[in-house]
Formats: sequence, structure tokens, C-alpha cells
Amino acid sequence: MSPIKTRFAPSPTGLIHIGNARTALFSALLGDQFLLRIEDTDLERSRPEFVDTLIEDLLWLGISWQEGPENRQPTEAFFQSQRASVYADYYHQLVTMQKAYPCYCTPTELEVSRKVQLSSGKPPRYSGRCADLNADQRQSLAGEGRAPTLRFRVPKGETITFEDGVRGPQRFQTDDIGDFIIQRADGTAAFFFCNALDDALMGVSQVMRGEDHLANTPRQIMILNALNLPVPAYAHSALILGDDGAPLSKRNGSLSIQELRQRGYFPIAVINLMARLGHHYESEELMELPALKKGFALHHVGRSPARFDQNHLNHWQSLALRQVSDIGLDAWLQEETHVLVPKPQAALFRDVVRSNCQNPFEAHEWARLLFTEEAFEVDAECKILADQAGEDFYRQALDAAASNPEDFAAFLSALKEASGAKGKALFMPLRAAFTGRHDGPELAQLYRLIEPSILNRRLAVYLSPSH
Repeated sequence: MSPIKTRFAPSPTGLIHIGNARTALFSALLGDQFLLRIEDTDLERSRPEFVDTLIEDLLWLGISWQEGPENRQPTEAFFQSQRASVYADYYHQLVTMQKAYPCYCTPTELEVSRKVQLSSGKPPRYSGRCADLNADQRQSLAGEGRAPTLRFRVPKGETITFEDGVRGPQRFQTDDIGDFIIQRADGTAAFFFCNALDDALMGVSQVMRGEDHLANTPRQIMILNALNLPVPAYAHSALILGDDGAPLSKRNGSLSIQELRQRGYFPIAVINLMARLGHHYESEELMELPALKKGFALHHVGRSPARFDQNHLNHWQSLALRQVSDIGLDAWLQEETHVLVPKPQAALFRDVVRSNCQNPFEAHEWARLLFTEEAFEVDAECKILADQAGEDFYRQALDAAASNPEDFAAFLSALKEASGAKGKALFMPLRAAFTGRHDGPELAQLYRLIEPSILNRRLAVYLSPSH
């Protein structure tokens, strides 16, 4: 069996988000060879800095490519903005074979035609007005200052069929497809054309992309057939929905990969989330990229939309935190956090972080709460718990702590005996005193981490009527 060559072909007009990053991941997991191509023919919106961030984001995720750019420097091999001469040769072939023609219709004329078709209940498609102009008519229109586009001449009465790797057999009638633009009026290549042509010329054998491109596929197959170029296999995955059931966007939960990095998510957490957005794995364990690749298959890609869930992402982040090395965790923590954590307490603090935090900012807040006085505040629920426990409970806790400053089990046993409290009546008032919060690390961890003098002052807070 021949190696499968896949590609990711983004336009550098913004930051990549979960949706297009998943497309890159699926393509990398599916292919034996993986190509990165920059589709920057939109000269007004494409930006070199987005190429920089794109490359940085993909490499951060662990997605590498065998063919593609190393930096923002445009090259003819991998940047479409540099391939105008390549496209010009194939435009010429299509025009010579009378399979493409110049169109002088203005945007206003096309919009009027579209509205007329819609008002009469017809699907909007190009009328073919310029399809059979003679040389004199073309010269006259050009004399009016009209810059022509180039349209592909769609054959009549044919059926375009292909087997979609996800969605199964597909059929499109050419009579339902109007002649479409393959070169813009400014001379740049339109997506339908350069995307398909470069896939063929670069040896891409499998195109993996979102279902929003499904209707593009018959047009691209017609172009490649007309030029006698190889047609890749196609697979279209369902789109990702946000938490409100609408297509995933910034409004309903989508984050750029750059934002995820800045928020402290581990790349392994992000790729484990993306790999399961619309694809099924038997294992629910956190997997490295090679294991994800080994288990990836087109028949495991679902046809129904996947839904992005922030809790799902946090689940993988929690697993990543539990398995990260001490060195990796220390690198993940903020510098100012390291300043707060006493070296003898560093190992225990890492355990607290692994079990209670999702990001380095939360870890820093726990460091402030555990090792300084500045972050300590008693929330409303803890005040209620303190009132219910009573001042005698906290006097007894102070006595037990004084007798057992380093032994939590002995401290707890002494307090339990003195107060008669047990279960939640014992643990919750202590948690309220230790941290001022009703959730967080295990009490034994807190007792070992909080310096005795600080712990005594916090227990004493509840001896005052003003607490």
C-alpha cells in the first residue's frame, strides 16, 4: 500500500483555533507523510506574523511536518502567494481547451442577478452571461475598464461521484453548479483552483477537512479532471459545536491555541481533547501523539457534530498535571510562585497543585494562601461553619496544634477527643480556619504546609466575636 500523504493548508489571516487545529491534528494522525502549505492568496488579510504564530502553535502541540515552511519567509514551494506563475500555466491550458473563459460581470450585476434568481425561487448560480462572448465583445467590455475574472466552464448533464472517507458515497449534478471563478479580477488564484491544483502537484493523496468544504469537492474534482491531474481521496469531518449547540466560535467557547498556551494548558491535554472531538478511541487514558496516531482511523470519525466542552478540556488537563514530571511542573509554575514556596515544602506543594489546580494562576493563588497572610479571607459559608462549631472548638484546636505541631494525625485525634466532633462537624470547621475556603487540598496536606505560627493566627480568628 502506498504511503498516505495528507496536508494542512491554513490561510494566515488570524490565529488558529480549536476547529482548524483539530483539522491539522486529524490530518497529521491520518497521514504517513504530512505537508504544511500556507494559502496566502488573500493579500489584504494575510499577515506574516500569523504564519509565525501558526508554526509556533503547531510545534507546541507536537504536530510536525515532513514538508513545509520553517518560518514566515515565503517560498514558491509552500506559499501560494509565490506560485502565480505555476497557476498561470494551468489557467492558460484551461482557456486553450475552452474549459475556462473571462467574465466581465461587475459585482453589482452579479448581486442583481442573484437577487432575481432568489426572488423567483431559483438557487443562485452564475447565469453564463459571459460564457460565449466573442473577441469583439470582450474587447468592448475591457474598454469600459472592466477587469475580468476567469470562470471554469462546468460541463452540462454530468454527475460527479466520489467516496467520502467519512460520509460515504457522494453524488453531485453538474447542472446544479454554475460556472465558478477560478481567478479573481486582481489576478490572484481563487480557493477552488489553487487549493485543488496544489494538492495534485504536491502529491497529496488524502484530503482531510471540515464538512463545510464538502460542496467545494465536486468543483475541485472537475478542475483536476479537466487538467488530467490526480484526484486525492476526500474525507469531511463534522463541524464542532459550542456549548450552546451553535457552530463553535469565540462567542460560545472557542479559544485560539495561543490563548490555551497563555492560560497554562499542557499541549498533551489539548491534543487529547481535539483527537476525541468527533473521533472515537477505545482508551480513555491520556495518550501521547504516537499512541493517538496508532489508534486513529477514518471509520472512527463520526458524521454527527462534536460538541466542545470546557469541562472535557479540564479533565485532560487534570490528567496531564498528574503525570507531568517535577521538572515539567516547576517549569509550568510562575517564577513568583517559586519565590513564595519554601524549598522544604516544594514536593508537597507540587502534590497540592497536581490535585487541585487547572492552571499556574490557580497554583499561585494557593501558594499565596498557604505561605503568606495576604491572601487569607473567610468566605460566607466558612463564617457559618465557624459559628456552628463555636469558639470552644477553636480553643481546643489551638491546644491540639500546640501539642502536635508536626503530626496531623495526632492533632486530629486530640481535637476529636477534646471536642467530641466528628465527620463534617470536625473537618469543615478546620478547613474554614486553615484556608477560609470550604474546598481545596486535603487537611493533612494543609496542616503540613501552613507554618505553625500562621496556622495558630488563623485558628485564633474564630475566637473573636467579629469573625
